[in-house]
Amino acid sequence: MWWFESRASILQLTRVAVGLATALLVAGCFQPLYGDGSVSGRPALRNALSSVDVLQIDAPSDSSLARLAVQVRNDLLFNFTGGGAGAGSTHRLKVNITGGGRSVIAVDRRSALPNVELTSLNARYVLTEIATGKVVVSGAATTNLSYDSSGGQRFARVTGIHDAERRAAKVISDNITTRLAAYFVSGG
Repeated sequence: MWWFESRASILQLTRVAVGLATALLVAGCFQPLYGDGSVSGRPALRNALSSVDVLQIDAPSDSSLARLAVQVRNDLLFNFTGGGAGAGSTHRLKVNITGGGRSVIAVDRRSALPNVELTSLNARYVLTEIATGKVVVSGAATTNLSYDSSGGQRFARVTGIHDAERRAAKVISDNITTRLAAYFVSGG
């Protein structure tokens, strides 16, 4: 019976060895998305993203949409450069945002005031190569985020609205960053 147990352990050891060998062979095929180096010899993603010039986002002044436009642009700049100075611009990103509207999801039966509200934000973006003027990436990003409006507490409701708008701006900027990162990694 001992030979059956040793045979099973040898078979298991062989499977582990084959798995490790396969992992080592395939390891060279992957590139970390936000790594410093590049397997293909192209510039690293961090350098490519930092060379994107993010244009000002147009929005009506003194509105919640103007506040969101600044937030989205600041988030994009931080995502691209990490807070540092950008490299020489090779691409230009234009973003248009719409939405910022709120809708009531749930109402408190006793006070007839909203308990849960929803804020939405939509963005359309275009990445243009500066040297050729050619549009290389275009798309849209959308988010809907709910927040607790806390019934009759006015200041808590305003704080909830602003927090939801900041989170929506972050979601939009992260979606755009991911899409542009995919473009640059794929050979853009």
